[in-house]
Amino acid sequence: MTITKDHIGGLVFLGLSVAYGYYAGQIPLLPGDEFEPFHAQTVPNALALLGSLLSVALLLSATRSPGNKLSLRGYDFPLVSKLLLLVVLFALALEWVGFLLATIFFLIGGYWLLGERRIKTLLVASVPFAVGIWFVLTQLLDIYLAPGQLFSQITGG
Repeated sequence: MTITKDHIGGLVFLGLSVAYGYYAGQIPLLPGDEFEPFHAQTVPNALALLGSLLSVALLLSATRSPGNKLSLRGYDFPLVSKLLLLVVLFALALEWVGFLLATIFFLIGGYWLLGERRIKTLLVASVPFAVGIWFVLTQLLDIYLAPGQLFSQITGG
């Protein structure tokens, strides 16, 4: 049996869709909502079902040619590991320095790991994007983003 990249992708997507569907069933409903045609579980369940159907379709339609065989040659796993570590550091930094600074440092670190070394380019590619995302979330969508413990300790708030 030949396993190709399409088969691996379909299996991963199927696993994620099934797990998403399981956790969608755990969403609590308000009393009486279980009899309503649309409630908090409706869209997540539909997405899980759609994802499962598409992943099964991908598994059934995947080519089995030997030229499309799974090969891990040419991938830079040390770089991927560093980027995953950067994501973990970003998650840890969110609580301490807040969304805006953590996002700026995350983007600068990611660009630096990918090979960009010019400070001006790092700042121009990171700061406006982070400020733009922060602006959309906090000002336009009115989502509260905690400023971070460091900022709270400095300002005494």
